[in-house]
Amino acid sequence: MVAASLAGLMFACGGSSDSTSSTTSPSGTCTTGSNVTTIVITSAGAVCPVNITVARGAQVTFVNQDSRGHDMFSDPHPEHNDCPEINQVGHLEPGQTRQTGNLVIARKCGFHDHNLPDNKSLQGAITIQ
Repeated sequence: MVAASLAGLMFACGGSSDSTSSTTSPSGTCTTGSNVTTIVITSAGAVCPVNITVARGAQVTFVNQDSRGHDMFSDPHPEHNDCPEINQVGHLEPGQTRQTGNLVIARKCGFHDHNLPDNKSLQGAITIQ
């Protein structure tokens, strides 16, 4: 399980694949692509990648590589009711990994750290197609 998580991290932020492209995020270069379903909270305290697109029914994995805990929830703050499936991530201690529920409705879901709702580095979006 640890090896699978590490492989996912390498692909989501810094790995390579023919179907990926690089974009700039608050933490530097972030690899994105059509198969990315992992969002990493980096040691710099930023989400990577900021925006991903997934197929209906997919789950997105959040990984906390920061030295502090984060509370990841759906927009808007403080209601968190746009995409309740994201709320299953909730509190992540450093080194912890957790998945959203199945994202079954086609839409764009914003997310943020509940305790730092105005921190743009910890905001992003999941587009479900």
